[in-house]
Amino acid sequence: MKYLPILVALMMSATTVSAAAKETNKSTPRKTIEKTVMLQDEKLAEEAKRAIDRGLHYLRENQAEDGSWSKNVGITALALRAFLESPRKYTEDDGAFITKPVQYVLSRVREDGAISGEMQNLSYNTAVAITALQATGNPKYQEAIKGGQSFLKKHLIDEGEGYSKDHKYYGGIGYGGDERPDLSNAYLALESLKATALDPKDPAWEKALVFINRCQNRSESNDQTWAANDGGFTYMPGYSPHEATASYGGMTHAGLLSLLFAGADKQDPRVQAAYDWIRNHYSVDENPGAPNKQGLYYYYNAFAKSMYAYGEAEITDGKGSKHNWREDLMRKLVSLQNPDGSWVNSTTKWWEGDKNLVTAWSIIALNLAVR
Repeated sequence: MKYLPILVALMMSATTVSAAAKETNKSTPRKTIEKTVMLQDEKLAEEAKRAIDRGLHYLRENQAEDGSWSKNVGITALALRAFLESPRKYTEDDGAFITKPVQYVLSRVREDGAISGEMQNLSYNTAVAITALQATGNPKYQEAIKGGQSFLKKHLIDEGEGYSKDHKYYGGIGYGGDERPDLSNAYLALESLKATALDPKDPAWEKALVFINRCQNRSESNDQTWAANDGGFTYMPGYSPHEATASYGGMTHAGLLSLLFAGADKQDPRVQAAYDWIRNHYSVDENPGAPNKQGLYYYYNAFAKSMYAYGEAEITDGKGSKHNWREDLMRKLVSLQNPDGSWVNSTTKWWEGDKNLVTAWSIIALNLAVR
């Protein structure tokens, strides 16, 4: 989604812009409102863009000779996406730092359509790989993209694997190599299928919704006996890594995004329940529900994606305070950037000690925040 520039808004003062955004909230298209709010703090947006540039410079300086990052297809694809979606809109015409990672990803295409250099993370790597290939805009990669789509749809758990619709894992997708599906992999797969324009009528969407419902703490739509009613999401049906079946930030943003991509609209009660959880636990200082900053940068990445997809520029939290999520996220990520341009989590669980991965996640989040 691209935001159209508005000549009148560009001529307004910050005060006038803020008033106009409130006055036209009910009648002005969402694209206009979001762009208007962004104009309130152009200095912060420029600072965030400089942070993006520093992060991309770090990635370029730490790119392997073969074009990869961390010798990993998934991390390479995420870093590539960070470049392609940045405000500078890098393309393959810009040189080897773009073409080499593209070729690295393509060199890992397998006969079954998966894109991965390892067996343990087939679906994860394939999902982020076809998202990045789509972001190049190069039609030459459609065969690899379609192969990746087919792999992900086949890897989705359904009758083909002997699961009936009443099984808690039905419609889910795991890493590949781990037979238990989880919402994290499901959301990345759905994001990639959405980005690569899978037919909205494809049965994969409806099947995935069955699994998504069973990860939400909402008993009206979750048929599992453990489900509570706070509207947030767990890592997988009946399990969260932090506390029993408690909802937490990273997965709730992933769940909201999954619902929207799978066809639920903003008025859907499942979407509203997830959004209410996010409002009531609004934070850019922690991954709500996760101790010791575990999964913090994963959270920032999912936060930016879900809020961008939801389409509201301002969030009113559970205490009635209003937040411009873009500005809050920009300030936080700028403040956390290391002098060398990288980002990294001192809590290294779930690969967040890998600077290339965390830097790519942070840039992707900022790319969305500055749009």
